[in-house]
Amino acid sequence: MNTRRSFLQKITAASIAFPLLSFDELREPGQREEQPYDGPVLRVAIMGLGSYGTRVADAMQASQKAKLVGVISGTPSKVQAWQTKYNIPEKNCYNYENFDNIKNNPDIDAVYVITPNALHHDQVIRVAKAGKHAICEKPMALTAREGQEMVDACKKANVQLLVGYRMHFEPKTLEIVRMRKDGELGKILFFQGLSGFRIGDPTQWRLNKQLAGGGAMMDIGIYSINGARYMTGEEPIWVTAEETKTDPVKFKEGVDETIQFQMGFPSGAVASCLSTYSMNNLDRFFLNGTNGYAELQPSTGYGPIKGRTHKGELTQPHNTHQTVQMDEMAGIILEGKRPIIPVDGEEGVRDLKIIDAIYAAVKTGKKVTL
Repeated sequence: MNTRRSFLQKITAASIAFPLLSFDELREPGQREEQPYDGPVLRVAIMGLGSYGTRVADAMQASQKAKLVGVISGTPSKVQAWQTKYNIPEKNCYNYENFDNIKNNPDIDAVYVITPNALHHDQVIRVAKAGKHAICEKPMALTAREGQEMVDACKKANVQLLVGYRMHFEPKTLEIVRMRKDGELGKILFFQGLSGFRIGDPTQWRLNKQLAGGGAMMDIGIYSINGARYMTGEEPIWVTAEETKTDPVKFKEGVDETIQFQMGFPSGAVASCLSTYSMNNLDRFFLNGTNGYAELQPSTGYGPIKGRTHKGELTQPHNTHQTVQMDEMAGIILEGKRPIIPVDGEEGVRDLKIIDAIYAAVKTGKKVTL
């Protein structure tokens, strides 16, 4: 009988063929055990406990590198509810009047500002003066001038200012950016960005010029502006724009309902975009080059993002955007990581310069040079 001898020969041959493989490397794909994270953790206080603040807080529960440790709110009942839900100590709870005292709290590293647009400028500057890193929702401010003041304040205080560009870490988005950088799309010719939805409650802050700084452009339109920039890999040199308003009662003076805008880039590529608060089913990016194309639809929603290119469907996995964002931002602040697409304050100012130009083009009816 040579059964035992044959078996031993097979085992010996296998060990020769794969002498350096560990047990983990012999697992089936997807079965590799995750090693527990044992690095630095960014301790974050969230300012503004509304719907998106709650979404970020919930997503952070799965974060490895960022931890929710504090809250800042003008509503005591929300503070109490968050204390219970997220196990936040009383000493890490503040309101809008006293949050400057975080400078004396060594248990908070950064503050994520998720308040109405008009409040970002002063709140981020106060956070910087308290010696804490600032993460700010987009748009970062109402104007590029305000945004630059925020950047300058954070630099002066030697703290970092990041902007909540969650799509800059989204895998399908990054794959298209990689393809463009590697020349797989050829020379980029055209980008289309459609960003819109039908907004509800007419009394909400997003329809208040003093709090929002505008209308759809200051909320959903910024996605197409930002997307055009990272998809083409260029900064626009001119814009044109036209506003359409069908409901002047709901969309009062200074609150834009729909704006169609175009951008031109140094290479000759052009972008055609739509920002609206009056149409649903508008969440699409399309990038066209001489050698191929890429499409995302939905392109900026909370996910999963779906996409395809001339090579086929994009199959990168979906992870909760805010969880990934907070892990990556912790890496930027604590470890000096450099993201593929920037998320710093300067990136926010670039978008604000374009928004300023779009509003100027709407007002004058002329092409505005950047």
